[in-house]
Amino acid sequence: MKAPPRLQSLIEEGLIDTVVRQLMSGKEAMVYVVRCGDETRCAKIYKEATHRSFRQAVDYTENRRVKNSRSARAMAKGSKFGRQAQEAAWQSAEVDALYRLAAAGVRVPQPFNFHEGVLLMELVTDEHGDAAPRLNDVAFTPEQARAHHATLIAEVVRMLCAGVVHGDLSEFNILLAHLPGAGADEGAEGPVIIDLPQAVDAAGNNHAPRMLLRDVANLRDFFGQFAPELRATEYGPEIWTLYQSGQLTNETPLTGRYERRHADVDLQAVMREIDDARAEDAARRLRMAGG
Repeated sequence: MKAPPRLQSLIEEGLIDTVVRQLMSGKEAMVYVVRCGDETRCAKIYKEATHRSFRQAVDYTENRRVKNSRSARAMAKGSKFGRQAQEAAWQSAEVDALYRLAAAGVRVPQPFNFHEGVLLMELVTDEHGDAAPRLNDVAFTPEQARAHHATLIAEVVRMLCAGVVHGDLSEFNILLAHLPGAGADEGAEGPVIIDLPQAVDAAGNNHAPRMLLRDVANLRDFFGQFAPELRATEYGPEIWTLYQSGQLTNETPLTGRYERRHADVDLQAVMREIDDARAEDAARRLRMAGG
């Protein structure tokens, strides 16, 4: 197909050879399948803020660092240059998070390059080499649901140990991929986490506890449809409490149980916020499903 204008510069720079097809057009970005030599990758083109529906909420951007002091001052003033700098910082947040998480061994697409608002990264595929489906498009047996839930809880922990909270994790931004080197049996499939522009710093953002608990609650609610016993688990508060106390590692055994104490006032307040966010979550799911 003819290359979109935003991808033409990548062709001229030799970063991609051809554009194969459009993969997805959402409210925040458009994704294309591209060829780079012998490899098939995907190119994510971020839409400008005026054409996006996902607002750069202060909850997500709190404490995000901007290296250039001039940009930081302009962003604070809200000038035209400041808005451009804020947009660039928003886009680079996903790039930074992807590199950070890939280095930590988290199941995310491998990033390759970021050029003029376009993120070039690994195309996550199924066993046939086609684009992998999102979890919300797949039905699971109870055994599969339990296995994938356990894998994703471990990935949430791995992300947190790397200092990152996804902030918008759900079945709409997790792909069911064919893992490299795996056979064609059932164990060849595994979840891969995508869409990280709203990722937050776990230690530097005051809203990180609420977002972590919401991410884990989304996983519990989705997989609980197929394995109802998961609905009774409380991995979120258990994980955050261990993290806060400095006891959380990638190998920390989890029980899914959490005993509330009277001293846990703040955490209980955060958990109440999760319930209050259901309307917002329903709107987000509708938006993503439509994208």
